[in-house]
Amino acid sequence: MISSSKIYILFYSILLIVSCNKQDTIISPEELLNIPLHFPEIVFPDDNPFSNESWELGKMLFFDNALSADNSISCASCHKNQFAFADNNAVSTGIQNRAGTRNVPSLSNVAYHPYFTREGGVPSLEMQVFVPIQEHNEFDFNIIAAVERLENNSLYQELSQKAYGRNFDVFVLVRALANFERTLISSNSKYDQFIEGNYMLNEQELLGKELFFSERLACSSCHSGFDFTNYGFANNGLYLQYIDEGKYRFSNDSTDLALFKTPSLRNVELTAPYMHDGSFNTLDQVIDHYAQGIQLHQNLSEEIKEFEITTVEKAALISFLKTLTDRSFVSNPLFQNTSE
Repeated sequence: MISSSKIYILFYSILLIVSCNKQDTIISPEELLNIPLHFPEIVFPDDNPFSNESWELGKMLFFDNALSADNSISCASCHKNQFAFADNNAVSTGIQNRAGTRNVPSLSNVAYHPYFTREGGVPSLEMQVFVPIQEHNEFDFNIIAAVERLENNSLYQELSQKAYGRNFDVFVLVRALANFERTLISSNSKYDQFIEGNYMLNEQELLGKELFFSERLACSSCHSGFDFTNYGFANNGLYLQYIDEGKYRFSNDSTDLALFKTPSLRNVELTAPYMHDGSFNTLDQVIDHYAQGIQLHQNLSEEIKEFEITTVEKAALISFLKTLTDRSFVSNPLFQNTSE
């Protein structure tokens, strides 16, 4: 297995070669990010293939405050790399200190998500870019005005021409951002190393793994697969009455009331607070909720059932969940702002 440091060196070497090469070069992100065999292939849309120039432009935009109306925040203001591109606040603050309405989800492995936002109302990463830019409590801006603000940036124009063969515009902005976000792959946790035969879980972690996949706790009925989510929608009995209507917000179907997309548990150690509204601060509180705090909402998922768990078992379960933390991902210099 190639070490993370060697991957970074390889990436920077390729960047240097490409920057000196006049011909456009398309580089496979699988090669750069060392996607393991137990992960699916990353699929890029036909009209938005991966390229060095698109990735570089997307990264610059991700950290650019100019996408917000008052030039005060960027995508990275809420999706912080040290928290696996989530936030450590219950809800994030938009322009003029406006409080958001939902807990910010992690962007790790977002390339594999079939839809976006907690109610799943956005079908692609490219379309998702529009959401925070126009949202009143986030950037509160017009994407056309954002392009007009940035179109005089000579580097943006140069990268736009190289990546998409056109001047910097809305088409380019949303695709470049999505291109960068698709490379935010977290795949080098202790659990991944265990799957690949390069790490042995200790006794407590093994007990936690057994509990996680057991029928008694049934964690894996929703948090399944390589990304520890089935990408489905569920009500987990957090409340009897919800301020946030969840999936019902766009479907207008009463059976979707208070249903939210199941989040990935990757890097869950780093992404507190938890739930769609950030109402739980610790993993202990989350486990206590599922063990003995479930509210019998009308749309409660059939998979959600209370269970008994001992103190020893809870500690073991948390130890296993911490094996999903990918320190090399959150410290990856490729994903950090180098323009400051």
